[in-house]
Amino acid sequence: MSESEVRCSPTDTASSASRGHNGGPPLHEEHTPEWGNDGIGNYFYWKAAHRTAWKNPSPGIVAFRIRKADRLGLTYEEYTLEILERGRHLQIEDVERIAAIKQARATRAARNRT
Repeated sequence: MSESEVRCSPTDTASSASRGHNGGPPLHEEHTPEWGNDGIGNYFYWKAAHRTAWKNPSPGIVAFRIRKADRLGLTYEEYTLEILERGRHLQIEDVERIAAIKQARATRAARNRT
């Protein structure tokens, strides 16, 4: 029998794992739940509300928002988020708010490049 045919058991390999270790995740790392360490609070209410708010609207509403966002120089996501956060549709007259959204986009892009 050649050396390549000899099979080693997992316990024969030189590793830092102790005898009987199954190679699973380390147990000494503290688990952080999805909602963080500050308690559950309203986590599931917010999660359900977020899911409902971003559900796919009808194709007509999507087309309307895309046209409106293009006219204002925003992305569909930026325009929709503004509706969800402020509860109103942006107009051409909302120059300051549109400029703030575009500035935030530029800041995010610069941060992502670094």
